[in-house]
Amino acid sequence: MENEEKERLSSYDRFLLENRVRINTYLNISLWCFIATGPAIALGIEIGFFTDISFTTCFIISIAMFVLSSIHFILLKKYPRSLVTSMFALLGLNLLLVYMTYSRVSICLTWFLVPLLSILLCLPWFYLLSVAVNYALMALAVWLISPYNCSFYGDKTTPVEYFLETFGGYTIETVIVGISGYALVSKASSLLKELTHKYREAMDREALIAQRMDILDSMAEIYDDVNLINFNHGTETSLRDENLTEHELDLVNQTHTQMNQKIRPFIMPDQTQDFLNFTNIKTVQLRLTNKKIISADFIHILKGWFRAQYITAEADQNGVPRIVIYTVRNIDEEKRREEHLIRISMTDELTRLYNRRCYEEDIAKYREEPLEDDFVLISIDVNGLKTANDNLGHAAGDELIKGAADCLASTVGNRGKAYRTGGDEFLVIIRTDKPDELCDKIRKKTAEWHGMYLDKMSMSVGFAAYRDHPGASINEIEKAADDSMYAEKARYYKENGIERRR
Repeated sequence: MENEEKERLSSYDRFLLENRVRINTYLNISLWCFIATGPAIALGIEIGFFTDISFTTCFIISIAMFVLSSIHFILLKKYPRSLVTSMFALLGLNLLLVYMTYSRVSICLTWFLVPLLSILLCLPWFYLLSVAVNYALMALAVWLISPYNCSFYGDKTTPVEYFLETFGGYTIETVIVGISGYALVSKASSLLKELTHKYREAMDREALIAQRMDILDSMAEIYDDVNLINFNHGTETSLRDENLTEHELDLVNQTHTQMNQKIRPFIMPDQTQDFLNFTNIKTVQLRLTNKKIISADFIHILKGWFRAQYITAEADQNGVPRIVIYTVRNIDEEKRREEHLIRISMTDELTRLYNRRCYEEDIAKYREEPLEDDFVLISIDVNGLKTANDNLGHAAGDELIKGAADCLASTVGNRGKAYRTGGDEFLVIIRTDKPDELCDKIRKKTAEWHGMYLDKMSMSVGFAAYRDHPGASINEIEKAADDSMYAEKARYYKENGIERRR
């Protein structure tokens, strides 16, 4: 709970608390040292220096200081940051002075030294309080010693007169000491408050810098290359460099950092210009203004895909980056996973041909641009799929669908794209001047097919070529291909004596 309370305090208040522990410790040491006052006075008595003091007084002083020191030690252990602990020590010293004064040990200057000790606590109000306590006990001591001291002046001076005269001088001295000390402790407190504030700011800046360096070190481990670009100083520093050597940036004649100059020869030729545009150091600040990050992906001819990023580490009030981190990270595996996921999302699970979604995305491109004369759309439908499913089970039906896909894939190859768009429906997009020959090859492949459940397979194949339908839209081409396929399917039913599709 005490630590939580400390965290809520300002840096200066925390300093006062820690300083109080040290001062209370020093005061306790002083109290223990004052136990030696008794033996010291006894030595003075022995050599004749003190004539009016008894050895009993010396013994009482030492015992009293031992008791006070012990009590203060307990307070110190239990309440090390308490002002009560501090005041107890000062009060103990004042009481010692009262007793020594009463015992006729001359210690005038020492009275004014006790409140000055409280200056070390850097609290003006506490200093005034210690001066007031000291003043009251000083008055008590002078009052107690007045009858004895006035006897040296004969019948002309009474104890009251002696008290008023002596304490009047002490009062003037106390006022001077109080004002001077208050001014001193107030100024010291103000300066310490300013110093601790600046120290805390410096520590916070150092901690922030250390934190940033830790982040940069972590980034250096994650990324293949990391550069710190400082536009304030016009330098670039590779965090991979153990010596952190700074290289000067010439933003007038230099368009690319040393890192990018080393990467440039390994960029795929068709991406070189895009890479140069993205990594142009002269335009980075403008492109990164009011942004946290800009990135682009390129292909390294040896390492594959990589991602280049500019990250704002520090910006001015207008959002213009002043310190930028430039990173390069290999993402070839990530790209492969991405391509694999795209392939999965665009591929029919059963046949491994492209699926309906892929067909719709591809065909959408042809709706936005004019078709060329060699554009051909082929529509294919498997004959007798329902009969196979009903009579031999779905395994036989799946065998027909896979067989149809194999025939299309082996015939079309890389010249076009084959899609499974429905249960037994397929489409092919291809560029060819001889669509008739291609359809005949599909039919031939189909006739040669044999499966485990079925010995033969039949497909209805129809096509529509743009050259045969000049000016037609892609939707009209699709309809023409379907009509051609259904016409062939009708002939198949008629030739095989099938009155309806089973």
